[in-house]
Amino acid sequence: MKERVVVGMSGGVDSAVTAALLLEQGFEVIGVTMLIWNPPGMDRADQGGCCGLGAAEDARRVAARLGIRHYVLDFQEIFYETVVRNYAEEYRAGRTPNPCIRCNEFVKFGALLHRAEQLGAERVATGHYARIRWDDPSRRWLLRRGLDPKKDQSYALYRLKQEQLGRILFPLGEMDKGRTRALAVELDLPVANKPDSQEVCFVPDNDYPAFLAQLIPESRREGVIVDPEGQVLGRHSGVASFTVGQRKGLGVSSQVPLYVTSIDPEANRITVADGRHPSLFAREVVAGDANLISLKEPGGSCSVTAKIRYNMPDRPANLRVETDGRLYVRFDEPQRAVTPGQALVCYDGDVVIGGGVIERAAG
Repeated sequence: MKERVVVGMSGGVDSAVTAALLLEQGFEVIGVTMLIWNPPGMDRADQGGCCGLGAAEDARRVAARLGIRHYVLDFQEIFYETVVRNYAEEYRAGRTPNPCIRCNEFVKFGALLHRAEQLGAERVATGHYARIRWDDPSRRWLLRRGLDPKKDQSYALYRLKQEQLGRILFPLGEMDKGRTRALAVELDLPVANKPDSQEVCFVPDNDYPAFLAQLIPESRREGVIVDPEGQVLGRHSGVASFTVGQRKGLGVSSQVPLYVTSIDPEANRITVADGRHPSLFAREVVAGDANLISLKEPGGSCSVTAKIRYNMPDRPANLRVETDGRLYVRFDEPQRAVTPGQALVCYDGDVVIGGGVIERAAG
């Protein structure tokens, strides 16, 4: 009897090839598209990504081509409560969240795993570029980088727990994106030439200030923009429109480019400085709400590489894990624009040690 697996089908080329590969490997594949975007009081927009109305139709066409069952499941409530609401609250608090990380934890590998059980499947699969393997010495599942460094998505998966990792398949982890596209063409999949989604799927036109103004109108409260000495340089229309390290759209005239160095939501104040100012750099980063994958328990310190945002190379550092659930990382070299709310993720070679949500930076 074939093992049944549920494939999360976003309507894109990666999940389509994932379903096709698992069929070739002898699995009974069921395609599922998650209906996730329709928050209360807001108009639904077809964004064309995994949240859009077109995703289900594209996934349905792929399923028909492969000859597999396909369902559309309603995950709107959990997506709103765990992803969209958090997104708004974090920006209101002056932090910059990564909604894809929470979607992976609570929706794609939380709620979907539960629904897979109801469909008689023990495992789920997605088109993520990452790898999972069992490690006998530690008796733990390990999360590893995808072999394609340009597409590796292990950073956004650091919150996965052991019980989740043991039930997930990533067929594309050993491939590069070029091979995925080529397979889609060879298999005559209807989404073979569909472009990748690059932006936050639930934010129309990637205009997050306008989105937040609709969701939390109080985020548009005006305040001041100051330099590191506190001199007022201009005014802003709400702290939710800014992120640490931001250069464009500050609305302040200056002979040199200015960057956001800190956000104070209580004082409703944005601080900016030139790109060489010390306040824009830090060697020490503190992250809370940690999730450890390759380590069983906190305590001690070790050499790692670490990254403070998705689209950066990881850098040499020292990691200390405290019993209070916080990670203390000291980089060998100062890092630019450490951003509260983003994820700090640590690696041992290609293995994800774990990560946490950045709380603050120091010196």
